[in-house]
Amino acid sequence: MLGPLLAKHGSAEVSLPGGCAIGSRPVDQHIKGLQALGAEISVENGFIKARAERLKGGRFTFDMVSVTGTENVLMAAVLAEGTTVLENAAMEPEVTDLAHCLIALGAKIEGLGTARLVIEGVERLDGGRHAVLPDRIETGTFLVAAAMTGGRVTLRNARPDTLDAVLAKLAEAGARIETTEDSITLDMQGRRPKAVNLTTAPYPAFPTDMQAQFMALNCMADGVGVVNETIFENRFMHVNELLRLGADIQVEGHTAICRGVERLSGAPVMATDLRASASLILAGLVADGDTSIDRIYHLDRGYENIEEKLGALGARIRRVP
Repeated sequence: MLGPLLAKHGSAEVSLPGGCAIGSRPVDQHIKGLQALGAEISVENGFIKARAERLKGGRFTFDMVSVTGTENVLMAAVLAEGTTVLENAAMEPEVTDLAHCLIALGAKIEGLGTARLVIEGVERLDGGRHAVLPDRIETGTFLVAAAMTGGRVTLRNARPDTLDAVLAKLAEAGARIETTEDSITLDMQGRRPKAVNLTTAPYPAFPTDMQAQFMALNCMADGVGVVNETIFENRFMHVNELLRLGADIQVEGHTAICRGVERLSGAPVMATDLRASASLILAGLVADGDTSIDRIYHLDRGYENIEEKLGALGARIRRVP
């Protein structure tokens, strides 16, 4: 929120970011991008303090692809004086969706869906109406659940055009997939999925937020799947918990080698982050016996009533007070 607050009020102070402990979350790209628009920024006592009478349009090239960095600087640039050009911008659908929302409010943005955004600053934004993009990671999680259980599911109000890499891997795993403009149907026809290899990378490549779910799939799939994590350096924390369920996983640096086993066995496990908690639920769906998952507060940050939705599909799952 630093960018839009600074652009609107001329000064802003926000705390340094938190979130899941899956790796470092540097804010340097946020700071450098806003400084390119004329902001004066300091980091003091765990807070980022920024000031600018009015931001000025400028050119900034991100050193690395940053979704939130792109969004932060984009929101600031729409109210900056003059033209701003952002190079090596993140191309994730959520960035494009934000741009569509800003345009609905009166912003002038070109290059949507590309790595180069051109923003012509306006004096003010007005009210408007915008339909928020469906959550592609929640969509992908339910698709993997159906693939692991050999079932069939239709997801409505979805956006298959934002899930090309995920759908391709599900098809590789043996799923029959049909899509319309706003729905996805996956049918495993009772078959056990095949293990798949994957490497996480910025959009449009395979999303890091689906890595844990596919690792759970590989744990019970037919064959060996190799998972390479290139985004976060500490995103294999779910491995030890999957091992408690009987998975066969060997980690070598940023690579996990998963050998599918015939059956997983229920056990008490602990969620370590948002997507890890989802992967443990998926593994629990196919494990023999009961699986109890502790620290599910991670889960609630990214999934609304997941136990009710899975329960409606036939899962025996409940939340314990």
